[in-house]
Amino acid sequence: MSADPIRVLIADDQRVVRDGLTMLVGLIEGVDVIGTASDGVEALARAKAELPDLVLMDLRMPHMEGAQATREIVAALPDTRVLVLTTYADDESLFPALQAGARGYLTKDASAEEIEQAILAVAAGRTHLDPVVQQRLLEAVQSPASAATEPAKQQDELTARESEVLKLIASGLSNAEIAESLVVSNATVKTHINRIFAKIGARDRAQAVRYAYERGIA
Repeated sequence: MSADPIRVLIADDQRVVRDGLTMLVGLIEGVDVIGTASDGVEALARAKAELPDLVLMDLRMPHMEGAQATREIVAALPDTRVLVLTTYADDESLFPALQAGARGYLTKDASAEEIEQAILAVAAGRTHLDPVVQQRLLEAVQSPASAATEPAKQQDELTARESEVLKLIASGLSNAEIAESLVVSNATVKTHINRIFAKIGARDRAQAVRYAYERGIA
């Protein structure tokens, strides 16, 4: 008797991408596309309703970012695995997604063969990372963040609101999304971020994200 097919849910906010992936993934032997979602909120709802084996997850989506959707899906459905397929391989995208529980990470320049290999590997309980992502993780491990050399007391100097903003940055939220979450203006968020960067010695968001994870803020 043949094994049950791998049931895949595809989440991406661009319809042309969803349609293309539905066609591509549907051609993989032993894989069924059971549905699609256009944002993180819909992905979470569809996952809870359909109980897929795997969610192919974009990261930059409206209403709920892919990293947050991944975290909630993994928490609610331990048997459902998440494979990220996104345009971005920067620190701000990569670390929050893996921290949220994604078992695989591909960029959208991956070939059809690479996508198939990743789906089969992640569905089988293994991890699968794009070579670019593997290199980035290796560099992160081998190159301590400049923030790590800052005195430990710096974290204590962050106000409660600044720590909250830093945590949201590490979750992959944009300035506009942080402003919406905290019900403040974009200008207020920018002010908080400038102060955070000055206090922790970060030059950009990537260093701030790394600082947040190293200090247990994220």
